[in-house]
Amino acid sequence: MPEDETPCRTAARPLPPRAGRDAGRPVPGPDAAAGQPVPSDPSGPAANSGPEGAAPSAPPSVWRTRLLIAGIALAALNLRPAITSLGALLEEVRDGLGISGATAGLLTSLPSLCFAVFGVMAPRLAKRGGPAPVLLAGMAAIAAGVLLRPFAGGAAGFLAGSALALAGIALSNVLMPVAVKRWFPDRVGTMTGLYSMTLALGTALAAASAVPAAEAFGGSWRAGLALWALPALAAVLLWLPLAGVRTGRRRGRTDGPGAAAHRKLPGQRAHERTVAAPVPAPAPEPAPGPARDPGPAPGPAPELSDGTARAPRITRSPTAWALGCFFGFQSTAAYITMGWLPQIFRDAGLPASTAGALLAVTMGLGIPLSFLLPRIAAGMRHQSALAAALGLSGLLGYAGLYVAPAAGAWAWVLLLGISNCAFPLVLTLIGMRSRTSAGVIRLSAFAQSTGYLISVPGPLLIGVLYQHSGGWGLPLALMSGLMVVQIGLGVRAGRRRYVEDEGRRPLPAGPAARTPAG
Repeated sequence: MPEDETPCRTAARPLPPRAGRDAGRPVPGPDAAAGQPVPSDPSGPAANSGPEGAAPSAPPSVWRTRLLIAGIALAALNLRPAITSLGALLEEVRDGLGISGATAGLLTSLPSLCFAVFGVMAPRLAKRGGPAPVLLAGMAAIAAGVLLRPFAGGAAGFLAGSALALAGIALSNVLMPVAVKRWFPDRVGTMTGLYSMTLALGTALAAASAVPAAEAFGGSWRAGLALWALPALAAVLLWLPLAGVRTGRRRGRTDGPGAAAHRKLPGQRAHERTVAAPVPAPAPEPAPGPARDPGPAPGPAPELSDGTARAPRITRSPTAWALGCFFGFQSTAAYITMGWLPQIFRDAGLPASTAGALLAVTMGLGIPLSFLLPRIAAGMRHQSALAAALGLSGLLGYAGLYVAPAAGAWAWVLLLGISNCAFPLVLTLIGMRSRTSAGVIRLSAFAQSTGYLISVPGPLLIGVLYQHSGGWGLPLALMSGLMVVQIGLGVRAGRRRYVEDEGRRPLPAGPAARTPAG
């Protein structure tokens, strides 16, 4: 952006908040003059360069846009191989480490547990430095954990390495919808489809290649698992320049489209004070916590700074809870499939390579569907019917696994592959059930943390039932019951609602009530 254009553009836009005392305050924009408060984006000060949810005032350069697209795609490619490569080699890992069926169930439950514990940290970390440095750290954790866990020695070391990789996946999981909403606000459906498609691609490739890779290295399951550190290392290299651009300024200032202009013109701040339009009085210092970013509301609802705020609270929104629980039950189904489906086929008499290939088909079906489904969902007024159809496909797949697991294996994996596309659907719903990127980051963190916490017991219970019953009848019955609950939650989450509208509460009566500043 030419420097001589900056004073003309910034004359109509007030100064972004200073780091420190002014950080986190709402920035008056064009809507503020009309009585509409413009909340700040907690993912970084850069979001304050304009009204929340609006397109950036100056788009990133072409090369940086392309780098962001490639970075998002490569990051998504690394979000499941650590899990599905283990599922294909689970029997070899059990034999090599000498672990029981219950401990193997714990291994398949570990992704959900780590996602619930570490995912909640993503919003606070992103608020300090923006999404790019956190995504870089997530990719580095994935690379280190996947590389170290096969050689750590013993079940405890394997669990610790897995937890490190899964912590990186958890941070990236939460921030992927945020990155899309922030950097591509006018292409949410397309970009969500892109990273959902590459996520499914990585999932399928890991499932299909884990056993052949182990055989290529002389039957070493350790090499078959460690191989998937390579794409994570490539993602680290790709995110290094993006994270460096966002964190290279004083006081942790992130790079919104307007930040480059402030960096180029050190004297611009004083100039802006003389030419900017009158700014309403700033709101009181907001207290820490969810209430400091209320998101938009219909009409001139005030932003308040304390516990009596009229700010929308994510925990008061029925839609947020429906999304979180829907996310939890679809995660349960997905991680049971990734962890135990190859074992179901191996117990039915199919060889390990065929079982891995069947899992790859299940995951690979999500490649085209994950690209198409978000675009379809974005064009629908309500997505309830879509959620119900995906759940019914899963019920048919479970019934087939019970009746004829080997004879109809290819049909059952196709049905389960369709059902697993509830994941890109729920990611799309997270972007559609909030009005702004500030709301998306809170809804994404809440839905994913809540959902993954709900999904922790599922794979573990499947392992326990499998070990004690000696067959797959009871586990499949449990999986079917969970799928019925998922259908009901998906129908509720698919209704057109906004969490900001549901999360508000009335002001208390008496002197404690506040009025909008200015």
